[in-house]
Amino acid sequence: MAKKQFKAESKRLLDLMINSIYTNREIFLRELISNASDAIDKLAYLALTDESVGLSRGDFAIHLSADKAQRTLTIRDNGIGMSKDEMEENLGTIAHSGSLDFKKEMEKREDIDIIGQFGVGFYSAFMVADTVRVRSKKFGADEAWCWESAGADGYTMKPCEAESCGTEIVLTLKEDSMEYLEQHRLRALIRKYSDYIRYPIRMEVSEQRPIDGAKEDEPKFETVTEEQTLNSMIPVWQKNKKDVTQEEYDSFYTEKFYDYEKPLSTLHISVEGAVTYMALLYIPAKAPYDFYTKDAKTGLQLYSSGVLIMDNCAELLPEHFRFVRGVVDTQDISLNISREMLQQTRELKTICTNLEKKIKAELLRLLESERENYEKFYAAFGRQLKYGVVSDYGMHKELLQDLLQFHSDREGKLVTLKEYCAAMPESQKPIYYVSGENAARLPQTVTLRARGFDVLLFKEQVDEFIPQTLGSYEAHDFRNILTDDLELTTQEEKQAAQEKAAEFKDCLAFIQEALGEKVKEVRVSTELGRFPVSMVPDGGMSFEMEKYFKAVDPNADFKSGRVLEINPEHALLQKLQSAMEEDPARAKKYADLLYSQGLLMANLPLEDPTEYTALVCELIQ
Repeated sequence: MAKKQFKAESKRLLDLMINSIYTNREIFLRELISNASDAIDKLAYLALTDESVGLSRGDFAIHLSADKAQRTLTIRDNGIGMSKDEMEENLGTIAHSGSLDFKKEMEKREDIDIIGQFGVGFYSAFMVADTVRVRSKKFGADEAWCWESAGADGYTMKPCEAESCGTEIVLTLKEDSMEYLEQHRLRALIRKYSDYIRYPIRMEVSEQRPIDGAKEDEPKFETVTEEQTLNSMIPVWQKNKKDVTQEEYDSFYTEKFYDYEKPLSTLHISVEGAVTYMALLYIPAKAPYDFYTKDAKTGLQLYSSGVLIMDNCAELLPEHFRFVRGVVDTQDISLNISREMLQQTRELKTICTNLEKKIKAELLRLLESERENYEKFYAAFGRQLKYGVVSDYGMHKELLQDLLQFHSDREGKLVTLKEYCAAMPESQKPIYYVSGENAARLPQTVTLRARGFDVLLFKEQVDEFIPQTLGSYEAHDFRNILTDDLELTTQEEKQAAQEKAAEFKDCLAFIQEALGEKVKEVRVSTELGRFPVSMVPDGGMSFEMEKYFKAVDPNADFKSGRVLEINPEHALLQKLQSAMEEDPARAKKYADLLYSQGLLMANLPLEDPTEYTALVCELIQ
């Protein structure tokens, strides 16, 4: 029988598939099963109006069988089948793929995976098989046809026998593909890629089962072979919400995403419009151990008509909501070979934008109606929301700002910016904040607390970038209580402070000279309350950022300027002032003591803790 040749572009692509190594060869089974499902769909639709089909929906199925002795894997369906001409068209060329243009483009790039993750169809069989044989009988036809090929050299066609309509594909596997004859491997692939094909996928499975009543000298187990359905067929997200219990939602989540803890919230979405899709989204209760690392895999599972296309499609979620787990199922995407072509589709961007709105709405609902659950969520993923605010030059700040929470000094718990502003006294205009582990005990915090003003305590490094990005919230500016004007003093009080600074001019100069380059400036402050001194940064970089950069690179020379603020009303300052004339050496020791106290209150390391201890003991004696 004369061998027929593939069309030129098909032959070139086949040759690449056969002679190359792919990390995603396993998708061949998904593609062949999807084709079988499509064929059944066509006959099932015909059966609605043609009684001669003689099959009801419950009669349709896809069958797998593996023969290790013959090295064959068989996929059989009872769908509509193919005529001779259809086999020529469907198997003799790569139909509807624009393959030649695609192949020419791919030849320009050596680093691209030409198979990608989808769309390779029937030809994917040649990644794992030496030869492929297809026997098919079209519904209503009198004869069947057999198509066979060993790859790019061509194929043969001949008439054959078949009892009923449908298609049977027999793959003779390559030596390096024998794993696809193992029952557990096939079961895993069906579960991963084709679990939601709407028709049962069946296979004869052999299992060892205990023999009831076996005597001591008799075998305890027997091998039982039976046909089993490998797929669950109907995914949860394709059911009506009213027909799904929360237990079913939770069970799907824990099994699908390997999380032992139930999700905090579930979103079941069905959208029809410019892009039609279904989605089942979950907000987890805890972050995976690697969530904040570069190795974390995020994104939603992407399905097309129940068939898994991509396990982690990051394009379906904005980065700031990448903690969400779940699936999206849509028929409105073009399944091209190139992964890059999918990522740029308008449909994916539309779905992502829509999901972003729904996720935010659900988080706001949790915040307002289930505060305890929101607090749990925020403990796990609040930092991701903050990153979302400051990233992309603040592009998402309006979307995310109402979801943020910070520790309130007055309330002793997390509050939102809206809650903070609502609780402000009428006399308060700015939003006060401060960074650092010791922030609640800083003199400025204590002073504001005494006046009835709340302070937001920033405890994470990313917090410091929030005020710079937001600028203001509900017309209230952000004020760093260590570096900014707190607007607490009247004009009279400011005048009195200037006069006090003039009075302490010599004292300030003495302390500055005594400390030398340790501090950039020494100045008077009237906002220290009962504290003698405070160390504040000289604008720009905060002490917390200095610590961060030091931790990242111990040798880096990142250091913010130190400004020592003194309280002229404190007894220690008055002692220092008295000692300046009577005992300058002792006055210098007072200056060193104030400097060290400033470092301690700012949670900065002492240069010599032993020397500081000796200094305190000496001054007390």
